[in-house]
Amino acid sequence: MKIFNYRRVPYAEIRAFSVHVLTASGSFLAFLGVVAAAERRFVDMFWWLGLALLVDGIDGPIARKVRVKDVLPTWSGDTLDNIIDYVTYVLLPAFALYQSGMIGEPWSFVAAGMIVVSSAIYYADMGMKTDEYFFSGFPVVWNMIVFSLFVIDASATTAMAVVVVSVVLTFLPIHFLHPVRVERLRPVNIAIFLAWCAFGGYALLLHFATPQWVVVCFVATGIYLYGVGAVLQFFPSLGRK
Repeated sequence: MKIFNYRRVPYAEIRAFSVHVLTASGSFLAFLGVVAAAERRFVDMFWWLGLALLVDGIDGPIARKVRVKDVLPTWSGDTLDNIIDYVTYVLLPAFALYQSGMIGEPWSFVAAGMIVVSSAIYYADMGMKTDEYFFSGFPVVWNMIVFSLFVIDASATTAMAVVVVSVVLTFLPIHFLHPVRVERLRPVNIAIFLAWCAFGGYALLLHFATPQWVVVCFVATGIYLYGVGAVLQFFPSLGRK
């Protein structure tokens, strides 16, 4: 006599659901980052954010490879990804900026508020990506922005200026790069993004006691990533085969 009625789960569904689990693991990495930031262990916090960025970089290609949308049509990977992204790209970096007091009081609080509100509005924009997978408007990658401010040991004026300019650009139709999905200049874009990560990782290993040449290289690669989307927008033939 059968006591339990087992249902056979296809391997494709298990494989597809495991990609959602991988994406959701970013929430736990964010939680670890919150704990570190609350204790002002900002180096540890950025290591957790770096791991979250790695997860975010690999889960999309894997999801497309195993056809998650086709196999599990009732589970929205896009919604899950947006939830994790808001926490890791926006909420935690904003909290770190506030907790550090980098811009002074009360402006660190004001800057953090500007970040979380403008980013929430941005995530409601259904047209945030172009046909070429550029982001339309600053794509609220505040994890990279706030990390950069820590690496260069930004002054209060510089930090506030960067925050205000990026918030304004959130709502302007200026293109910003997705280094993996944008095809134009993709090898160059990926190489520069990896270089930026390497310089940033080195700065973390040194606990932000960073040599000047590393800071210069880090800033140069960061400016490229920040502005190359606009360059490709205004020169539409650049980088095309």
